[in-house]
Amino acid sequence: MVRSDGDFLSFPEDFVWGVATAAYQIEGAWNEGGRGPSIWDTFCHQPGNIENDDTGDVATDHYHRWAEDVALMAGLGVKAYRFSISWSRVLPEGRGKPNPAGLDFYSRLVDGLLARGITPFITLYHWDLPQALQDRGGWGERATAGYFADYAHLVGRHLGDRVRHWITHNEPAVVVEVGHLWGRHAPGVRDRAVALRVAHHLLLSHGLGVEALRDAVRSPQVGITLNLSPVHPASDTEADLEAARRADGESNRLYLDPLLLGRYPEDMLELYGSLFPPFDPDDLRRIAVPLDFLGVNYYSRQVVRHDPAALPLQVARVRPQGSEYSEMWEIYPPGIYELLTRLKADYPLHNLYITENGIPVPDLPDRDGQVHDPRRIRYLHDHLVQLHRALAEGVPVRGYFVWSLLDNFEWAYGYRMRFGLVYVDYRTLERTIKDSGRWYARVIRENGLKPNGMDFS
Repeated sequence: MVRSDGDFLSFPEDFVWGVATAAYQIEGAWNEGGRGPSIWDTFCHQPGNIENDDTGDVATDHYHRWAEDVALMAGLGVKAYRFSISWSRVLPEGRGKPNPAGLDFYSRLVDGLLARGITPFITLYHWDLPQALQDRGGWGERATAGYFADYAHLVGRHLGDRVRHWITHNEPAVVVEVGHLWGRHAPGVRDRAVALRVAHHLLLSHGLGVEALRDAVRSPQVGITLNLSPVHPASDTEADLEAARRADGESNRLYLDPLLLGRYPEDMLELYGSLFPPFDPDDLRRIAVPLDFLGVNYYSRQVVRHDPAALPLQVARVRPQGSEYSEMWEIYPPGIYELLTRLKADYPLHNLYITENGIPVPDLPDRDGQVHDPRRIRYLHDHLVQLHRALAEGVPVRGYFVWSLLDNFEWAYGYRMRFGLVYVDYRTLERTIKDSGRWYARVIRENGLKPNGMDFS
């Protein structure tokens, strides 16, 4: 039961408090243990793609230091750990013969988590397609959806005796837009027609992957994680209102509607026209396979205006005046409440998890070696207050995962952005729990927080 006595916000007794990471961002060991290259290895090794020409070759060396990281989580009292599998670590060619060393690494990690009382939530795809499959056309080819299902079945068969919670994909919209439309992420493609094919094939692979997991794992809980955000018009003009509708269509409804309603949004199909790929109508049935939960990643809202030059959507993003900003986005805690209540109103959902929420802060150790990050504490606090508000109105949120456990490789930004509850010295790889980590440990321990205070007293 959700409770508030005015001075304290209590969460349900079975609420899941977790942290999240992703394989390429933390594992390192990019060419060890039989791992094959991924598209991110290729992309990062091309000069100019990543700030400072950083790579994930070493990252935070989680591959060798996983036991230390599990101990950190246990010390914080974390109840669940969301991590991803490196597809090319278990299938170096993306298909065919598995790599026993890769499967063994994840098996040991799962055993280590369970021994500490931490529930594993596995994400199968967090953007790191095996390069061998990219060489065959990547997500632009329908065959890749079938290879994903085979991969899901393999991992489910090896870990499903101990792992119940599974996420097929993390943020397919980012794969589509940033990786295949804007070219800022691997594989660096800039082609809207290809991007829309990728969107359909990712969704189809999700449906096939759910079927594969349910065949390989006894009574799994299977979902998908979407990055979602409320979209606000920059003004109340009809042009800006329509622009916000289109932006919501591309960012949110293009994924929510086929997954949860079994159809693509008609207005978006009309807008894309011949750019949207033809597909078998049976694909929608497979995409809309019933979910056990939806994962939601929330960081900020979008504010947009009409821009006739920005084809085909005619949408431009606006940076609102007077708002507070992180190094990457506007800080807008009410957005998580708005988003969650919208999902409850518009879609048939029984279980939700906030699978990512966090902020980059340029924090460094002070003279006593401690890392003080009050802005991160404030960000997490304010979002949890809004999350509690949604819970009190009946939104079925079952858990919350902070992004991220560790400072890590932040994709095109390299190592400049620090999201972790734990500071990582990238020279020595030494870990230091930040103030925010200790604050979050208290939230977990007390299963709630003060609505207006963030102190440790």
